[in-house]
Amino acid sequence: MSENLQSGLPCVHVRFLPGLTSYNDAFELQRELFEERVSHKLALRKNPELEPNAPDNIMLICEHPPVYTLGKSGAASHLIYSEAELEKRGIEFFPTNRGGDITYHGPGQIVGYPIIDLEQFKPDLHW
Repeated sequence: MSENLQSGLPCVHVRFLPGLTSYNDAFELQRELFEERVSHKLALRKNPELEPNAPDNIMLICEHPPVYTLGKSGAASHLIYSEAELEKRGIEFFPTNRGGDITYHGPGQIVGYPIIDLEQFKPDLHW
């Protein structure tokens, strides 16, 4: 685990994804990074003698081409455009497993995705 030399606290490394990153590509990268961290923690629980250095905490920063995402608590009927209109406008539609309803992301909007082990900071879900 990388630590801040002054405070001893874990670091969060910022990774900028160049250009426009499709929502799907960013989502898959987040899933890979998350699974890597979970696998490491599970391996440590089974074999405490393994190297304890966890993969770094990361904040992904990117911009997406035009895309509407649909959270698991949303309804596709809330989308103001039909599939044909989305295609005509060059806007992707991506149902996701996250919370929320309909969200628009597009060029010029900077989006941050944290992949952080909160136990390294404070082991409290509500914190």
